[in-house]
Amino acid sequence: MSGYNAVLARNTRNAPDASGRYSQTVAFSHYNHISAQLPVDPVSGKRVDGGIQEQTRQCLINISAILASIDHIMNDIVKVTVFVKNITDLDAVTDVYRTFFPHYVPALTAVAVAALPMDALVQIEALVANGEGTIPQAPQAGDLIKLARNTPHAPESLHSSQTVAFSHYNNLSAQLPVDPKTGSLVNGGIKAQTAQCLKNINAVLESIDVPFDDIVKMTIFLADLADSPAVDEIYTTFFPDSAIARAAAYFPARTFVCASALPLGARVQIEAVVSHGDGTPPQRVEDRHGIIVKPHNTPDAPRCALSTQTVAFSHYNHLSAQLPLVAETGNIIAGGVPAQAEQCLKNIRTIVESIGHRLDDVVKVNLFLKNIDDAAAVDQVYAAFFPRGIPARRTVGVAALPAGALVQIEVVLSNAEGTPPQG
Repeated sequence: MSGYNAVLARNTRNAPDASGRYSQTVAFSHYNHISAQLPVDPVSGKRVDGGIQEQTRQCLINISAILASIDHIMNDIVKVTVFVKNITDLDAVTDVYRTFFPHYVPALTAVAVAALPMDALVQIEALVANGEGTIPQAPQAGDLIKLARNTPHAPESLHSSQTVAFSHYNNLSAQLPVDPKTGSLVNGGIKAQTAQCLKNINAVLESIDVPFDDIVKMTIFLADLADSPAVDEIYTTFFPDSAIARAAAYFPARTFVCASALPLGARVQIEAVVSHGDGTPPQRVEDRHGIIVKPHNTPDAPRCALSTQTVAFSHYNHLSAQLPLVAETGNIIAGGVPAQAEQCLKNIRTIVESIGHRLDDVVKVNLFLKNIDDAAAVDQVYAAFFPRGIPARRTVGVAALPAGALVQIEVVLSNAEGTPPQG
């Protein structure tokens, strides 16, 4: 690695202690990755008393404390992800959420999951603009700006921006299968709903003059994982989207997540992370294709025909979530959750090393567990791969995982060398 950029992990006593397993915030280049915050009082280390509103407020107070400790504010947040235990609690969450964002609203994804650590009702994470960058911890030549945008050709919400650009990325709110003209779910089953989600994403991208093939990462939330083949059928009608992408057989990195419920009773919800070669002002406007999207696969890790193992753009690599599959056989490794967690992490390490990186370059880890009570066993294995506990982290319990796995792990990786043109 060049050392031009530096991974900067930080913690404050004013937010819940991560006990060395992860860092509260990890900055790299122009983003800070905040670990998912539980409704925990940092003084007592215990979950706060009360219901969903009290718990939501504590999660956001913890995020605010972390931001204050690194000289940032809530308005620097570009994307928020909310996990709730009960989908019916989302309105109450929103009531509290808007008191922390009275004017500007970030991009937003909200889903219900099967379980959360400490039996919490809600967990919230944030992606934060880092205008000063870590290049190398020197002030940027002129402050970058956040650029939040909406189009009437996609569903609009008072609680979120459709896309928020900062530096070289656009972060989109997860799209539901909602017809923007009626504001209601489209008629039809999973195929119709998937098509509408992707149409909405396409409408947002067209409104900011970004092609569909500039998507580097997709996360597909399903109420029923059995719907994934039908989703794939529609997915392939949107990807690849251009002659160049078809020639390269390009698909973004991808993760499937089984939600226990989705807003409006939807069967599918899709979010996208999008490259943005132009950057955001006051940077010099670059040739859109000057900074390239760089996909990579290695035969030494499990392959999927409809996703790329890792997609680099600018100063980040986005990895597809890894299951505990053995690359040679394509089957789940024998054994319980420790063996499966180890295989997931070995697959990640193989991919990371295949592009000339190492696990020390990971800035964010997302753990998906079939049984939330397996978190301690996963942590024991995890510590061997991340002994310094640097990456920011999220842990959620899900109702099911692809291939009947007990654990699935995805990471975001720093990319100090950037993608061409370098320098």
